[in-house]
Amino acid sequence: MIEQLSSRQKEILEVLSENWNVSVAEISKNLKVSSVTIRGDLDVLAENGFIVRSRGGATPAINQRILQRQSQSVQEKNRIAKAAAELIQNGDHIMISAGTTTALIGKYLLGKQNIKIVTNSIMFLQYARINPHLDITLVGGEYRPEAEALVGPIALRELEQFHVKIALLGTDGFSIENGLTANLVEMAEVVKKMAAKAEQNVFLADSSKFDRAGFAHIQPITKTSAIITDSNLMQDSKDILEEKGLSITLV
Repeated sequence: MIEQLSSRQKEILEVLSENWNVSVAEISKNLKVSSVTIRGDLDVLAENGFIVRSRGGATPAINQRILQRQSQSVQEKNRIAKAAAELIQNGDHIMISAGTTTALIGKYLLGKQNIKIVTNSIMFLQYARINPHLDITLVGGEYRPEAEALVGPIALRELEQFHVKIALLGTDGFSIENGLTANLVEMAEVVKKMAAKAEQNVFLADSSKFDRAGFAHIQPITKTSAIITDSNLMQDSKDILEEKGLSITLV
C-alpha cells in the first residue's frame, strides 16, 4: 500500500498523476535527484502495481482520486482497519466493501485461518497473494476506477446469494441527519446490499467524515450496528452517536 512508499516515491506518484507525459529527466530535475535514482523508484512503483512503465517514463496504474485518498489519514486508517480485523475469528464468513480503509483490513488478517471473504474491492485482492488462508470471492460487475470497485446490477445479483456473519463497510460520510452516505450511487447500492446480507454491519470511517454527506444515501445511522473511527472524533459527537444506540469504537 501507499504508506509503505518513501516520501520521494509518493512525490513521483503525485507528479505522474498530474502529468502522465512527464519524462524521467523532468522528474529527476524537479525532485533534484539523479535519473538513476528515479528509475530505481519507478521500478519499485511498477513492482508494487502503482504504475505501468513505458519507454522514457511511466503512467499511474491507479486512479488519481484513489492515490489522493490513500495518502490522507494514513495512520488513522490503519488503526481503524486493524480494529476491524480484530472482530474476525477463525472460520468466519464476512463481506468487505471497497474503500481505502477497508482494503487495509487484509494485511491485519495474517495468521487467521479459513476466513471466507466476499468483496467488490479490487485493492483487497493483493492480500490473497500473501495469505493462503483467505478464501476470497470477488463479485462481478462494472469496474469503477475512481473507487477501485466492481458495482452495478451484476454485483448486486451476485451478492444476493451470500449470507455472512459480519459486513465491514466503508462510507464517505456519516451523520445523525443524513445517516451513512457514499459519493457514488453504485457504491451506495452495493454497501446497502452487503449490510442487508450480514448479521452485523460495521462501518469504518476516519473522523474527518463525521457530519459529512456523500451524494448517495446508504442507510439511516440507527440501522447501523457499530462504527469504528479514530480518536480525533470529538467526545460530544461520540456521545450524540451513542445516544442513538450505536456502538462507537475509537482507535
